[in-house]
Amino acid sequence: MPPEPLSPETRAAHERLLVAVTSIPTAAGKEQRVIDFISQWVAQRPTLSMAADDAGNLTIARAGAKPTLYITAHLDHPAFVVEQLLGDPAQPATLTLTFRGGVMDAYFKDARIVVHTQDGRRLPGTILDAEPPAPLRRCTADLDAHVHAPAAKVGDVATWDLPDAEIRGGLLHAPACDDLAALAAALCAFDIALSNAAAANTALLFTRAEEVGFVGAIAACKNGSIPPAARLICLENSRASTDAPIGAGPIVRVGDRMWTFSPTLTGAVAKAAEQIAAARAKSDRPFQWQRKLMVGGACEATCFGAYGYESTCVCLPLGNYHNMANLDEVQAGDITKAAIAPEFISISDFHHLVDLLILCATNLPDHEPLSAKMDKLYAERAFVLDR
Repeated sequence: MPPEPLSPETRAAHERLLVAVTSIPTAAGKEQRVIDFISQWVAQRPTLSMAADDAGNLTIARAGAKPTLYITAHLDHPAFVVEQLLGDPAQPATLTLTFRGGVMDAYFKDARIVVHTQDGRRLPGTILDAEPPAPLRRCTADLDAHVHAPAAKVGDVATWDLPDAEIRGGLLHAPACDDLAALAAALCAFDIALSNAAAANTALLFTRAEEVGFVGAIAACKNGSIPPAARLICLENSRASTDAPIGAGPIVRVGDRMWTFSPTLTGAVAKAAEQIAAARAKSDRPFQWQRKLMVGGACEATCFGAYGYESTCVCLPLGNYHNMANLDEVQAGDITKAAIAPEFISISDFHHLVDLLILCATNLPDHEPLSAKMDKLYAERAFVLDR
């Protein structure tokens, strides 16, 4: 049976967690702040265990369980890492940084950034220049005049200078929805699912360094961090479009620009969505969802599929993908429209993703093989072939 709608109090608690998580600075290879948040979350739930593999990917499951279904999200977001401090320490600091992620050239010009120090300070600055990625983009930045070189350290994370996450007008506006909003949904759903014994078959897998080419996910496959027969539901935030709009529900993603996902697992997740939609069809808040190909990018379901795992993806439609506002115009050639801005998602899409994941974690429907449907059609209608 599909889960009952969650109470307003539970929804509100999920929104608070969502706002907290999507405000955390993170970068590929520098995800420790998010890992610390998750570690504290797990520590408050004594029935759970958390383990890190050799690459630092996290698996969360019931203690002693042997999961067969993994709900995955990645821990990073496109951001900068301080590589070197330049100039006289007594003068305003100049930094070299690498940008780890995919953002178009035009968005770096004179862009404002903030270095997040290990002791919690925020040091504002401005990008001076940015080289083409090879594979990481090397940048130079000046910190503002009141900030001096010793304030920043090699290895510090720097992000675009954006406000912390907030919810307004039914939308979450945040520095990093991709993929922290999906990670928050996984935590919220798993927390609810823990009351169901069937959820012992489900684990969470949080991977590192997705934004520079699925590095953590590849490591998990190559190092045997996932059982060979495991199935993976990969969560993402994917660029919205007129065909996949924000506010029409989470998207069961059948493929990306590189790969088509497991039809059996995709069908099972779609069936779960259909069950929830049918159960709530007459309610004042019906369940919404979408099923789309989403060819605008690639996701970890492709990585896991390439290594032989049964995998699929569910994503949240995302605005200002990778913090790039006016992306359609910039891609069309109008670079004057390039501006850095918060990413945004629909709060209702987020809640419906949580609902869908709860059902997947506790009672993922069996998906009838397509051959069985073909056999049934043949048995019913083959008489038309008689001569």
